[in-house]
Amino acid sequence: MHPNTRAIRTRVTQTDEMEHTTPLFLTSSFCFDTAEEMRAAFADETDDNIYSRFSNPNVQEFTDKMVALEGAEAGYSTASGMSAVFGSFMALMKSGDHLLSCRALFGSTHNIITKYLSRFGIEFSYVDASASIAEWEKNIRPNTRMIYVESPTNPGLEIIDLKALADLAHRRDIILNVDNCFATPFGQLPIALGADLVVHSATKWLDGQGRVLGGVIVGKKELINEIYLFCRNTGPALSPFNAWILSKSLETLDVRMERHASNATWIAGQLKDHKKISSLKYPFLPSHPQFEIAKKQMQHGGGIFCFEINGGLDAGKKFLDSLELLSMTANLGDTRSIASHPASTTHAKLTEEERQAVAITPGLIRISVGLEHREDILKDILQALDGL
Repeated sequence: MHPNTRAIRTRVTQTDEMEHTTPLFLTSSFCFDTAEEMRAAFADETDDNIYSRFSNPNVQEFTDKMVALEGAEAGYSTASGMSAVFGSFMALMKSGDHLLSCRALFGSTHNIITKYLSRFGIEFSYVDASASIAEWEKNIRPNTRMIYVESPTNPGLEIIDLKALADLAHRRDIILNVDNCFATPFGQLPIALGADLVVHSATKWLDGQGRVLGGVIVGKKELINEIYLFCRNTGPALSPFNAWILSKSLETLDVRMERHASNATWIAGQLKDHKKISSLKYPFLPSHPQFEIAKKQMQHGGGIFCFEINGGLDAGKKFLDSLELLSMTANLGDTRSIASHPASTTHAKLTEEERQAVAITPGLIRISVGLEHREDILKDILQALDGL
């Protein structure tokens, strides 16, 4: 079956009530008929549910759908996107290992790498997302265990050639871990391009309505097993209710992303030459520096674009304060369009030098395009720009 059909039809076994949609398994633990069955479950001889920190039918259904959509061998779901990122690091790296990452990252991921990995004896180094494969290879060390990238990056929308990077990683026996949050599996399939792991903040496009937190990691079975054992013991479990919500959300992800991407493509095209905007980036505009790579590995440009407002920090804040329709909130990937100012919010804890290194300028605005009528979204952005 097509992955979209599998995302809609994959479900836990129907109960005796013969329900058409999966019920909510809101329970902390599960019972056994015999002591032998319980022993076998704890010995990992069966896949029976034991405790919802380990596994839960709702969580497994969501995970199975993501495995199908990403074309992975296995997966594990977590309480948030950041717990998925952290779990994928800590389960697979040890003291003395080295992480090689793209420099442009979500602010919290940057904080984990720069402030916390060293506490566990894990080294790191950064490479510009726009760097050549030769530059990536030059930065590999004998102890490099993992390469971690976002593509498109947050918030600058830089695109990395994932197939070329995967070929390099495999030649050097290194795990390639890709954050596919911005593209979603309907916009990009990193595993088909050679990635070993894919992580998501399910809080974003996968939920799509700003309701619940969640994360998921999919990829090679042997790697996911190590992540499962780490998370089973450290406890970043996805709640059954959140998993139930997310599983239903995946059934509409395809049609939602088509609308998000078509809205974003049209609006970005209308704004790219606006006199109050010094530059605008969207992966599927020919003006994007990595446009050819984006067209090669992505099915669409996604629902995010960003632009630089003339006038810097003050102009950026004034623009946000002038919006009437778009929301100002710490999220993206919602049915409702969202505007944010990365320099003063998600990336505020970076130094000015660090922000400049990843092109987070004082006047940068990130737009998460929603499902409203595209002309209404554009009208609100234009009236806010006109007030500058």
